[in-house]
Amino acid sequence: MGPHSVRGFVSRCPPSSAPLADVDHPVLRRTMPAHEGHRSYDAVVVGGGHNGLVAAAYLARAGRSVLVLERLENTGGAAVSTRPFAGVDARLSRYSYLVSLLPKKIVRDLGLDFRVRTRTVSSYTPVERDGRPTGLLVGGGPRRTREAFARLTGGEREYAAWQRFYDMTGRVARDVFPTLTEPLPTRDELRRRIDDEEAWRALFEEPVGTAIEERFTDDLVRGVVLTDALIGTFADAHDPSLKQNRCFLYHVIGGGTGAWDVPVGGMGALTDTLAAAARAAGAVIATGHEAVRIDTDGRTAEVTYRTADGEAVVAARHVLVNASPRDLAVLTGDRPPTPAEGAQLKVNMLLTRLPRLKDGSVDPREAFAGTFHIAEGYEQLATAHAQAAAGDLPAAPPSEIYCHSLTDPTILGPDLVEAGYQTLTLFGLHTPARLFERDNDAVREELLKSTLAQLDAHLAEPLADCLATDADGRPCIEAKTPLDLERDLRLPGGNIFHRELAWPYAQDGTGRWGVETRHPNVLLCGAGAVRGGGVSGVPGHNAAMAVLESAGQGPEAQAG
Repeated sequence: MGPHSVRGFVSRCPPSSAPLADVDHPVLRRTMPAHEGHRSYDAVVVGGGHNGLVAAAYLARAGRSVLVLERLENTGGAAVSTRPFAGVDARLSRYSYLVSLLPKKIVRDLGLDFRVRTRTVSSYTPVERDGRPTGLLVGGGPRRTREAFARLTGGEREYAAWQRFYDMTGRVARDVFPTLTEPLPTRDELRRRIDDEEAWRALFEEPVGTAIEERFTDDLVRGVVLTDALIGTFADAHDPSLKQNRCFLYHVIGGGTGAWDVPVGGMGALTDTLAAAARAAGAVIATGHEAVRIDTDGRTAEVTYRTADGEAVVAARHVLVNASPRDLAVLTGDRPPTPAEGAQLKVNMLLTRLPRLKDGSVDPREAFAGTFHIAEGYEQLATAHAQAAAGDLPAAPPSEIYCHSLTDPTILGPDLVEAGYQTLTLFGLHTPARLFERDNDAVREELLKSTLAQLDAHLAEPLADCLATDADGRPCIEAKTPLDLERDLRLPGGNIFHRELAWPYAQDGTGRWGVETRHPNVLLCGAGAVRGGGVSGVPGHNAAMAVLESAGQGPEAQAG
């Protein structure tokens, strides 16, 4: 998708109701048995998703005593790798799946053994024109991309507009991305830093649909550009709230380039190395420990937690909450905010082979290596949004697909690699949680069927013929609706960002770092913080910086 693609889910699942003890953790057994009741730490981190682990690692490296309370039996939240298919050695990024917003600074500061790989192709979008299958392949070098635009659109204009548009977003990315790990700039400061009134108007002031329609004429090209504004965000291109602009901005600034990369070893490789870094620095990670209440007077706090053995309390100077704003409010006894509705379908698949395409000019290994857009023309996206807003499933559900294993085969066992197996990850748009409330299981099945039918329309063979089967003979495919994500990960409304994304500048009540709450010593370090959302570690970094700054250490102490 342009120089970008589909992205990582939000990073955190808040405290749950089914704790499991981490009996294999000797430090935990020695220092945090539930029956001992009170213990005191400099910082207690509620939630062991990737942002919580980033915060814990920074604070522990700065000499603070840190306890992480994680309600599940494992750390990672939504940034995990699992084997979802029985008896099949395929370790998939089950929820979040691509990386762009993680600053290299965090990787360096914490000494993380974590790598990403760039995809060889940005995107492929199939379409039928003049009765023949064709498409737009973006990638493989400027010459090849220019030729693809010319074949699709019949001239040079759209490619030139594409280049100018993404040159503009690239300049914005280089200016904005470094600010994510700094104290929040004001709106005027960020505007001066960007120093480009055309870009400011296009991205920050007018609906992104205006900028797209001013610059592009081809419906398919317009749609490919717009998709970055709709990931997990139910909005029209001209929504006056500009929530689609905020989503678009976060998807084009990542890494200062907008490129979305594949995590080597799957998303769980990141959270595994973060947990190791936090433990190595001295943090205690207590899994199977569900935080249920936070009491604070603004200077000290007590966190009540629950395990399989009962409840206990731990004291802390600071509490960093790696959960949603809704769950933070529940923990502190404040009024919870209204959830922002999630609007996506996440599908994981394992194939015995990649399917052949009707467009024989494109190798499936290229088409699926980048983002494979389905039913994402500009008018198709508008129609799908209108149908969903009226309470109906989109007749042609838009989605985007990519194959992790083409770029990183390490997520598959050697036997699967040798046999030619591949993964597919599908992310569907414009499917708000409200559509599933009448019967989540039935609507999920209906939506999955129609979504795959849209893909099949561009394939030379049915996708079903390529699906692998698990040890019980079942097809290797699983789908998650917003309601499934709310149930499994406690994402409010199934929203992958925990709430609607915020502009990356200070507004009333955002605080200096964008992590502050009305309680001075309770900080929000999850995706719902300002500059949260996606797999970034930014809220965790910023919450740790706020703690260190409050003690006079400042960001220079961040690496310990």
